[in-house]
Amino acid sequence: MSLLNPFHLAIPVNNLEVCRLFYREVLGCKEGRSSDIWVDFNFFGHQLVIHYKENNSVELNTNPVDGKNVPVPHFGVVLNMEDFNLLSEKLKNKNINFIIEPYIRFEGLIGEQATMFFYDPSGNALEFKAFKNIDQLFEK
Repeated sequence: MSLLNPFHLAIPVNNLEVCRLFYREVLGCKEGRSSDIWVDFNFFGHQLVIHYKENNSVELNTNPVDGKNVPVPHFGVVLNMEDFNLLSEKLKNKNINFIIEPYIRFEGLIGEQATMFFYDPSGNALEFKAFKNIDQLFEK
């Protein structure tokens, strides 16, 4: 797999300081530049910017996947399995309320992967996943 360029994603948050602590302390993202209304983070090698937006309300929509209600929209990162397991344990120890607890999808099939979903303090949905075989990331 070739090296990917970092993505840039800007998301709204309704409490800059609470979300700043979440991304920095809970997820372990290194903080970069900031102002009174936004903060940059190194989100697993990508640039995530949280922007304060007063009265931010996220419309909660879901799609059924594997009998679970997957929040849409959502974002996240594909990790290796070891990092996924470390992060999921870290989140459990920090009492994160999972939307979908860590589990294995497509077990024994092409695209076997671990996945988990949770919200940040402003209601932005995140998914982290890890493939048993990263070469199957885009396989049908």
